[in-house]
Amino acid sequence: MSEPDPATVWHRFRGELRKAVNESTWHIWLERIGFRELDGTTIVLDAPDDVRGWAQSRFARVLNACAETVVGPGATVRFAAPDEVPAPAVRREPAPRATAPAPALNPRLTFDQFVIGESNRLAHAAALAVAETPGLAYNPLFICGPPGLGKTHLLHSIANYVHEHGGGMTARYTTAETFTDHFVAALQNGDMDAFKAAYRGVDVLLVDDVQFLARRAKTEQEFFHTFNVLHQAGAQLVLTSDRLPRDMDALEDRLRERFEAGLVCDVRPADRATRLTILRKRVAQDDVGEVDPQALELIADRVDANIRALEGALIRVIAFGSLTGRPVTAELAAEVLAGLYPELSKKKAPPTITEIQEGTCEAFGVSMDALLSASRTQPAAFARQVAMYLARELTGATLPTIGRAFGNRNHTTVLHACRRTTERMASDREAYEAVHSLLRSLGGH
Repeated sequence: MSEPDPATVWHRFRGELRKAVNESTWHIWLERIGFRELDGTTIVLDAPDDVRGWAQSRFARVLNACAETVVGPGATVRFAAPDEVPAPAVRREPAPRATAPAPALNPRLTFDQFVIGESNRLAHAAALAVAETPGLAYNPLFICGPPGLGKTHLLHSIANYVHEHGGGMTARYTTAETFTDHFVAALQNGDMDAFKAAYRGVDVLLVDDVQFLARRAKTEQEFFHTFNVLHQAGAQLVLTSDRLPRDMDALEDRLRERFEAGLVCDVRPADRATRLTILRKRVAQDDVGEVDPQALELIADRVDANIRALEGALIRVIAFGSLTGRPVTAELAAEVLAGLYPELSKKKAPPTITEIQEGTCEAFGVSMDALLSASRTQPAAFARQVAMYLARELTGATLPTIGRAFGNRNHTTVLHACRRTTERMASDREAYEAVHSLLRSLGGH
């Protein structure tokens, strides 16, 4: 029996370990563990001083179980001492491999764990539809949007759903980069038959980041033929990109046309409510202990770039609290975010309706009583319209909620106020400057 390849052992061991623990444990403690060598059936690991002791005492059983899964019964794990010199490496010729295994699916990325909001509702519904009826609902399904907004989560969710409920159907997840690497390896090793079988013999093919196929003529051509074979056979194709098909100028027209032939939908940055739900769900899922709700609100307010950054900020705050023995409060979150993301310290939380009313009263020189009254005299009437307009622009409040905050007015009154303010700003330069000055003072754009 051939000796196991250390690189393969480490790759599989790391994958098994990540699946065996929750995400916060992985990121806080185990992600920084490195590979030293494979000593017979013992996986020798490296770890920083602040991780080694904790991992040895708390995760020994999990580590050894993962080793047995990868290497075989009786396999163990040990941590190298800080001053231990690694054994001389044995030079080995790598075995040619035309088609490496597909990227492993993350079992945690499912539809149940996907947080739905206005920014991703269509993409989620479409992904669920193709998972339930592959090849019949939308084919192909093309999901586009900036990085970190959940496109990969949806692809893994589809694949996991098909594997669990598909009645024997097969799904393969890959990235454009991996597809390219496999194709090049197959060409070099003269093993195109195995390559074609791996990608064309599935019921569902999911390809992440197809924009990276651009300017790779041979790979593009092979993907075009793979696409056609699968589509004609009734197999489902799901593709993601950071841009719309029509904006992928470097791709061949015939490939762009096929991408646009099905349903094209986008994902956008999550709103505050969705970000807060994501954080709450992550805390509950990872069972990280007591977290002050105000800490989550602060993170949701300040980290709005993408979901990946949002979850990363949460993990860092929890890790800091765990390592220092401090409770995860809003004060701790502000301290950690200020240190790790200095640019975030300048960001203000969205103003409340009351803060908008107070700022408007000060800017227009009217009292709060006048602002909330039924008076239609100027400047109270225009100030009231501006405050309603800003409440709609700067908060997530509904029109009825805004109306109640302004003396129990109905939503049509609020909508009229927003229209009147917009019209006056378009025709009156002084009104435009006054509103935008107030907008900036309240932290808007």
